[in-house]
Amino acid sequence: MKLLGVGMGQDQTKQQIQKGLQLYQSNQTEKALQVWTKVLEKTTDAAGKFRVLGCLITAHSEMGRYKDMLKFAVIQIDTARELEDPDFLTESYLNLARSNEKLCEFQKTISYCKTCLNMQGTSVSLHLNGQVSLSLGNAYLGLSVFQKALECFEKALRYAHNNDDKMLECRVCCSLGGFYTQLKDFEKALFFPCKAAELVNDYGKGWSLKYRAMSQYHMAVAYRKLGRLTDAMECCEESMKIAMQHGDRPLQALCLLCFADIHRSHGDIEKAIPRYDSSMSIMTEIGNRLGQTLVLMGVAKCWLHQKEMDKALDGLQKAQELAEEIGNKLCLLKVHCLSEIIYRTRQQQRELRAHVVRFHECVEEMELYCGMCGESIGEKNCQLQALPCSHVFHLRCLQTNGSRGCPNCRRSSVKPGFV
Repeated sequence: MKLLGVGMGQDQTKQQIQKGLQLYQSNQTEKALQVWTKVLEKTTDAAGKFRVLGCLITAHSEMGRYKDMLKFAVIQIDTARELEDPDFLTESYLNLARSNEKLCEFQKTISYCKTCLNMQGTSVSLHLNGQVSLSLGNAYLGLSVFQKALECFEKALRYAHNNDDKMLECRVCCSLGGFYTQLKDFEKALFFPCKAAELVNDYGKGWSLKYRAMSQYHMAVAYRKLGRLTDAMECCEESMKIAMQHGDRPLQALCLLCFADIHRSHGDIEKAIPRYDSSMSIMTEIGNRLGQTLVLMGVAKCWLHQKEMDKALDGLQKAQELAEEIGNKLCLLKVHCLSEIIYRTRQQQRELRAHVVRFHECVEEMELYCGMCGESIGEKNCQLQALPCSHVFHLRCLQTNGSRGCPNCRRSSVKPGFV
């Protein structure tokens, strides 16, 4: 028998984890972290250690301490290996994938998610597959691989429906809102977060408020894109209020970015710039490089509006470096598009040509055109429709041509024999 104070057995570990959860749920985050850290140091129960690491991973994720989240995820994998339990191992790989997703290490996320999907343990692991598919979809979206992203989101949605998992469904709807925002089908970009908000209203009594905050944020983004700036401001304020109450730094950064974009849409550059600055400082602190890229592009648009071309180019240069680093092709495309405007105004033909070429390369790489009419997708607000293979077309083209199978899939099956 262990001497008192030397180790913490199974029952005591359970009690202390529970105590931490109660503190965490009542917003006493730092106290909860102290309790869990003590359990981690003292417990002799490996399964308890695994569970407490799960609590620490979730808490650090919600606070935006992604490097700490990653550190605990690595320890959790070692613990799962000691336990030789496939379910624990799947869960820890999912946490490792999520940590990398938050740090915009999208290729690593994809690799860890695939490891999860290959590990087929018991029904518990299968239950996690929906969350794995969501994380995989978010990573593909981070790399602007739209067809694969949509495929994963659809799969995650099927898991959510089959397991009656409303929380997962809510998270997938928010990701789909982000997906359609990027492809500029703003009706769908609004529809999905509205659906998430409905789920929160209907089923979310015992849920964390972050689900409500998340759906309101995505609604705000869509409303802004639709030019409904008052609605956008209302939703963003609601989201920010919850983010402030809960010390949710990542969401605060996104809301500040959205506020800045709303002010910029109003033409109020004076109000926009300080909010971009505040967003940037949190994005930098938490390590959200994709967020930093979006802030830099927003600021560049402000300078463009003010005819401060040098400042705009400076911001775009930094945005380009970050977008290349994380592999986000859509951000690169937008950088080239904005740079094109500046060099055209300055009549600098050589630079202009270089950006035009890169712009078209990005369009090709992302397949951002409708396989039926050949026109671009994501250039202006337009209703889109995906076929079961997850290739996206203009809704009007599918309606006029009827569905004779997917032209993109047909084309790729008759490609000549080279990779």
